[in-house]
Amino acid sequence: MSGRAITFDSPRQWREYYDLCKPRVVALIVFTAVVGMCMASPGLVPWDAFLFGTIGIGLGAASGAAVNHVVDQRIDALMARTRRRPIPTGRLDTVSALAFAILLCVASAALLAALVNPLTAVLTVASMVGYSVVYTVFLKRVTPQNIVIGGAAGAMPPVLGWTAVTGTLDPHALLLFLIIFAWTPPHFWALAIHRRQEYARAEIPMLPVTHGVEFTRLQILLYTIILVLVTLLPYATRMSGLPYLVATLVLDAAFLYYSIRLYRDRDDPSLPMQTFRYSIWYLMGLFSALMLDHYLAV
Repeated sequence: MSGRAITFDSPRQWREYYDLCKPRVVALIVFTAVVGMCMASPGLVPWDAFLFGTIGIGLGAASGAAVNHVVDQRIDALMARTRRRPIPTGRLDTVSALAFAILLCVASAALLAALVNPLTAVLTVASMVGYSVVYTVFLKRVTPQNIVIGGAAGAMPPVLGWTAVTGTLDPHALLLFLIIFAWTPPHFWALAIHRRQEYARAEIPMLPVTHGVEFTRLQILLYTIILVLVTLLPYATRMSGLPYLVATLVLDAAFLYYSIRLYRDRDDPSLPMQTFRYSIWYLMGLFSALMLDHYLAV
């Protein structure tokens, strides 16, 4: 392990730190947080809450991602999907990566506390710790229910967006939390089926490793049904209107289609990744529908 300080002495060095942040994952997190801001605002989101809230939440998510790189470096080196990450390849050392993660966390907390509100700062740091420590360090390595329990941290972004605008927790914000919480298991277990041999080699007790692929396929279908029911709650509680309902029924029908095919068709090895990729577009489409419906009603 090297004791080098954080340096950005070349475009390549910048790229390594950028990759630590898992930018595509953080982009989805920030998007759902922004939707939470929009849903909490009767009109346009106040510019200061939008600007500083988005930056602060994004920095917190990037910090959690960087800690994940540090903690999972042994696992990453064993898996084809992750072995080219900056730390396993030696392009960044552990100390520099951890220092970078701490810097992002401090910047996130300070920015949110000073320019947004203390509640959002506290919840953002708690979410980061929940993902990078509770899930990555402990749950991921000890229980096949890691995704279910740890999904609580990943479901927080729309709540953070909501509190950035209002400074309070609201039951409607918790509905947004429930949607992502129910979405996470079928989303990630589809990927876990595809990567089950790598998880087994890394000794990570993902559900397909501990309980088998057939059991995991059934769980994906059952959780998708739960997700469909949860996504109807915004309409049932009059948080959203008919445009959202129509959009979510279409999106839900497609997700059910993929989940049923995955459960019934054992011969198509591409189905797990098809389901995984659709689940990402599903979440983006669902939250886009929430936002559009909100402003159509304004």
